[in-house]
Amino acid sequence: MHRPALSRRGFLLTTAGAGAALGLAAGPAVAGTRPRPRPFGRYGSPAARRTPKTLYVDPHGRGDFTSVQAAVTAAEGPGWTLVLAPGTYRETVSVDAGRTEATWIGAAEDPRDTVIVYDNAAGTPRPDGSGTYGTSGSATTTVRADGFTAHRITFANDWLRADHPGVTGTQAVAIKVQGDRSAFHHCRFLGHQDTLYADTRDLGHFARQYYAHCYVEGDVDFVFGRATAVYERCHFRTLVRTDLTGAPYGFVFAPSTAGANPRGYLVTRGRVSSEAPDGYYKLARPWVPSSDTTARPMLTVRETHLGAGIDAVAPYANMRDAHPWQEQRFCEYRNTGPGAAVTVPENRPRLTRAEAASHTPQAYLGDWRPYDRRR
Repeated sequence: MHRPALSRRGFLLTTAGAGAALGLAAGPAVAGTRPRPRPFGRYGSPAARRTPKTLYVDPHGRGDFTSVQAAVTAAEGPGWTLVLAPGTYRETVSVDAGRTEATWIGAAEDPRDTVIVYDNAAGTPRPDGSGTYGTSGSATTTVRADGFTAHRITFANDWLRADHPGVTGTQAVAIKVQGDRSAFHHCRFLGHQDTLYADTRDLGHFARQYYAHCYVEGDVDFVFGRATAVYERCHFRTLVRTDLTGAPYGFVFAPSTAGANPRGYLVTRGRVSSEAPDGYYKLARPWVPSSDTTARPMLTVRETHLGAGIDAVAPYANMRDAHPWQEQRFCEYRNTGPGAAVTVPENRPRLTRAEAASHTPQAYLGDWRPYDRRR
């Protein structure tokens, strides 16, 4: 029996039970309900600043700023650190390309306690009457700068289809990341459609991104984009959909790797679980956007546990028949679980051991080694 999915808004307002379902530590999932006596924990405070370039954000007024965007605006130039006290920051945040080498730290040890969330969708009308936001404009957080790092923060978009039955643009991005050397450690990404947009600033910019020990959930193409991105020891969870009566509910990955880029998405030592019925999700489909019809989407999933929610018979599908998935760069290696069962070999392209040696974090990220850092 499959339990019903919680909406993003419901999840953020729920207590310990939801966290247990995700394998997280027990404790309230609601962020910032009770101010803590030391909101910044071991990371100092405005009175005991870690460095001259450290700013403190607290929704209860005990930091330098009460909003993340205000702190980002004040942090001009490279090398700033933002320490975020536990709380819910309901706002959109944008980091422009000039604010390089920024670090954001959730002061709580549990990323559920520090949440940046908003509820725009692609079809949401802009307040100035200039049209709708579109997919990119729907993002709660947008990071264009190189060298961005985040620790123990939840990035969410809690826009719900059920609340807006007349809206057709249902993409609702939690975070769009475009910079090179962007790293996320122990972070959470919550949404439904198009949750995590791992992208680049332009076609010629091969941005490298690294996600370690992260949790991502959604339903349609909820990990997508053009970046060279490594997902190491991450948990991807597919959601129940009440607006559909049959499979497929959606697709976990939708890479749009540029044809000239030798590295796309690498998923390694992770897991894919589901709240939906068995076989109701595809593992991936290729996104060849109209803006780049020469794209050759690339995805390698290796040594990852694929739960029963993944359709083992036909794990891949086309987004457009003109660009069949078989002509893209999709591969697997030594995956486990019921969703990894090879029942139709031609539907499960697999790497040899020799080929797998070039599909590692080291090979994808080159001279950048974010996996060696510990906090």
